[in-house]
Amino acid sequence: MIGYLKGKVKYLDPGYVLLEVNGTGYEVICTGAAFSKLSGVKKDEEGEVYTYLQVKEDGISLYGFADPKEKALFLKLTSVQGVGAKMGIAILSSMTSNEVGEAIATADSKRLSAVKGVGKKTAERIILELHGKISADELLGAEGAGGGRTVPSPVSEDDDAIAALMGLGFSKQESARSVERARSSGAATIEEIIASALRNM
Repeated sequence: MIGYLKGKVKYLDPGYVLLEVNGTGYEVICTGAAFSKLSGVKKDEEGEVYTYLQVKEDGISLYGFADPKEKALFLKLTSVQGVGAKMGIAILSSMTSNEVGEAIATADSKRLSAVKGVGKKTAERIILELHGKISADELLGAEGAGGGRTVPSPVSEDDDAIAALMGLGFSKQESARSVERARSSGAATIEEIIASALRNM
């Protein structure tokens, strides 16, 4: 498995980069963030990408990411039924990792389905399947301690959770009751509240 490449940037085109590593050129299909990172590198200077090698019957593809967090999110996205590597790259090229995490945390299916090729049902499936697979830091786009991100109050979290459930088609009354039950069962963070509410709908 090729998980990381560092080499000379020989060619850069929107969507992919050609990296020369020890005399071998690797064509890497990049996310928007990876492309942006490499676009600041002059030709024949060194650049780096975190990579995922996909081997299929019809060929081999190498996908590139700006950092390990983006790569991990790509792997989680492509674990969802109906989300292939191309769709995963499209999502991460249209949205940042933090934006994807926030869309999942708030069950914003409209935001995800705005990506070309991602339908409403696929967006809803991504939200439902990844709530339990993405950590709080990834879901909320946290930047670690001292990252400058304010911690939302319980009231605003409840409102966000209700809005998220309503976005999935539940009525305001149903959503409010489910969030209240989730709180009483011990759910503390917004992702725990939404996950618990969805289980009990």
